[in-house]
Amino acid sequence: MTDLTLPDRPEPPDGAEDVWLHCIECGHTLPPFDDVVFTCPECDGLLEVRYATYPTFDDFEGTGVWRYADALPFDGDEAQRASNGGAYSLPEGNTPLHEVSRLEADIGVRTLRVKHEGMNPTGSFKDRGMTVGVRVAQELGVDRLACASTGNTSAALAAYGARADLETLVLLPAGKVAAGKIAQASLHGARILEVDGNFDACLDRVQDLAHRGEAYLLNSLNPFRLEGQKTIGLEILEAFRDEEGRFPDRIVLPVGNAGNTAALYKCFRELVHSGALAPGDVPKLTGVQAEGAAPMVEAIEEGTEDTRRWEGVETIATAIRIGNPVNAPKALPGIRETGGTAVAVSDEEITDAQRALAGEGVGVEPASAASVAGLRKLVDSGEISTGEDVVCLTTGHLLKDPDAAAAAGSDPEGVPNDTDAILDHLAGKDVGGGLLGRLRGLF
Repeated sequence: MTDLTLPDRPEPPDGAEDVWLHCIECGHTLPPFDDVVFTCPECDGLLEVRYATYPTFDDFEGTGVWRYADALPFDGDEAQRASNGGAYSLPEGNTPLHEVSRLEADIGVRTLRVKHEGMNPTGSFKDRGMTVGVRVAQELGVDRLACASTGNTSAALAAYGARADLETLVLLPAGKVAAGKIAQASLHGARILEVDGNFDACLDRVQDLAHRGEAYLLNSLNPFRLEGQKTIGLEILEAFRDEEGRFPDRIVLPVGNAGNTAALYKCFRELVHSGALAPGDVPKLTGVQAEGAAPMVEAIEEGTEDTRRWEGVETIATAIRIGNPVNAPKALPGIRETGGTAVAVSDEEITDAQRALAGEGVGVEPASAASVAGLRKLVDSGEISTGEDVVCLTTGHLLKDPDAAAAAGSDPEGVPNDTDAILDHLAGKDVGGGLLGRLRGLF
């Protein structure tokens, strides 16, 4: 049975002092860097990184992900190495927490901020996990990295693999990945394999490769990936506290493989354990999925401990087009124990939210906009109070999926090459001659 309790007096395994791996199902522990493992060797359960001590906010210094080195699996020297252009850092993190006053008023909550992870080096939150994961790969001495991906993971792994001069292999569902993401993986030199199947099939195959010792897996099944991703929560809490004088009541986030949900919950558990965060100040974690790929929502609504695998998932939000979230056993308790919830939204609601964010100057891909769509839906239904302070997490930049951005945006307006005609057009007069005008006139 899943147990995410952090003991007061942890007992590290032989060969480990400050950091080790712990199975959340059977409790088995093992040193972090002795062997390449992704799941528990005793029961195949999910592993979690554990520490002898947990830091408070006063222990952090610097900027970006490696500001939080004291909360990561390496000593504080890593922060200095990263800031000096370490082989595993670009750098990443330190993303903006945007004010969106018109959207805040329209949705009707007390405070709304948007944490824009699309401002990371490769355009998504995945960079946070990759900087830590690739550092671990260097520690283990592996020579080939691999991932399954809906696009963002492949882009980040390709960039960080190139940075570390390691061979990189990415498995993508054929015909299901946005062009901007494939372009990134390709340019950074990854070897791209298009699999005849969806993301979950790709993950099955890459796990097989990893278990055969053919590659080091860097999907969020890898517990070290989530250590980097938990720095999202640390940045949100610090920035919101510094700007508003309090912590947010709720964090709303898109859910695909549920890695961020699991990572944020781990962040909060560690801060409570260290005394840096009072239990009553822990934000409610609220997950949002697309209606066509919502196994986490189903599990929350039905009260189950794990998700049912959905086959044939489909949504415009390609980054969360996942039917078998591997981190569900870590993420479902995070939603429940913080008093949060989960909701599914339609593709139309996602596109509307994408346009609303763009109207505030915040450009995101469709999956990112799911968080705002879900917040609106939950406020409208009364499940979220209008008195709450809310942070919506947006996970990827709009240029990750340029086709979706173009479809959601306004059409170009054709005008003649004449200034007076342009002014007439702006005044609402029919000047004719424009390409779109001529094309529309044919139908």
